[in-house]
Amino acid sequence: MILFPEDDILIREIESWKGFADMLCSEDRRLFLQMLNDCHRYSNAINAKGEPFPAEALLMTLVFIQHKMISWLIKYRYKKLK
Repeated sequence: MILFPEDDILIREIESWKGFADMLCSEDRRLFLQMLNDCHRYSNAINAKGEPFPAEALLMTLVFIQHKMISWLIKYRYKKLK
């Protein structure tokens, strides 16, 4: 738990996407919120980025998570082919 959530860029940025999430169908909303919540793993890096563009750090984290998943899938597929 964050002592001063107003100082946590990630929490504020995720909250700013709430309206977008609310307009998605339930399955998409669940996946979207799960994707955003997965960013908590990298909250120290996001908060280190600081203002004035908090969405930039969040988007970079999402791209990084996708990159890690793609790399894992490529390695997994390569191992299956051996």
